[in-house]
Amino acid sequence: MLKQKRKGFCRIHNNPAPPLLRIFVILKSEEMRHLVWILILVPGLTNCSYSQNTVKKNTMTNNEKKPAVYSKTDSSKVEISDEEWKKMLSPEVYNIARQKGTERPWTSKYEKFDEKGTYYCAACGNPLFVSDTKFESGCGWPSFYQPISKTSIIYIPDNSHGMARTEVECGRCKAHLGHVFEDGPPPTGLRYCINGVILDFEKAKETEKKYKNPG
Repeated sequence: MLKQKRKGFCRIHNNPAPPLLRIFVILKSEEMRHLVWILILVPGLTNCSYSQNTVKKNTMTNNEKKPAVYSKTDSSKVEISDEEWKKMLSPEVYNIARQKGTERPWTSKYEKFDEKGTYYCAACGNPLFVSDTKFESGCGWPSFYQPISKTSIIYIPDNSHGMARTEVECGRCKAHLGHVFEDGPPPTGLRYCINGVILDFEKAKETEKKYKNPG
């Protein structure tokens, strides 16, 4: 019976067991068996930790780097190819800005964000909204009732997915921002439902310092 039990353990799907499993069966000491498991598992755990650190570092680099066309003061139109945008933008921003993607609801850091300041287009730096016009809509995306100026936003009819909606794009680079709906609060009655990925925020105090101490 003992011989049959060992034979069954050492064979998986009628294939000979790997050398490490053979060693494991032969070893009778519990301490030795634990040592074998440590030798097997430690290299894998080390590789996993290295991979996680690498991804985190790359993500931080993408977030900090601004596109070459990014400017909070230049109002000239940005007209470049999608290939050039793809080189300048992070995959997340490119998906929203150029491919009209939509981030998952309640995932944006700006969805329940209440600091005072200005929201800019993350692709080109165009001023879009001020924090005073932001409100809690409960829809899962950052919401505003009014843009910073009439030229900040471009309005485009959107009949995709069997719905009649109004898409909003950046007035400077035509990046997709989200949609506007007629169910917002006074005084406009509008709700600009915006993807947080395409927003860049600057605190009010930082903005004031720039005006007081230019350069």
